[in-house]
Amino acid sequence: MKKVLYTDFEGVESVISSMMDNPQLKKAITRTNLYSFWDKILPEKFRGKSKPYSMLPGRIMVVACENPVVAQELSLHKIILMKKFEPYLKTLKIKVSDIRFDAKKWNLVVGE
Repeated sequence: MKKVLYTDFEGVESVISSMMDNPQLKKAITRTNLYSFWDKILPEKFRGKSKPYSMLPGRIMVVACENPVVAQELSLHKIILMKKFEPYLKTLKIKVSDIRFDAKKWNLVVGE
């Protein structure tokens, strides 16, 4: 029987490094990090009632909202939210030009 040598394996570091060269994966990780900061900038009463959903062309972030009232309230606070979001955006080197609030996306986010 022929002896099999297992010396051709790549190290974890090189696999992760090659994965991070993928621009789509890098973008997805950056967006996930960005979305994790969303609750930190929200007023207390809106936490858990909205979640980032996606990014549209033109650097527009879509936020799913629990209902149209939450969407309307958050849209009235949009300028303040954008200002609070700025430090996180700079840290991640990402730009968001606008935020759109959409109650229709809520079921897609919470999985109902």
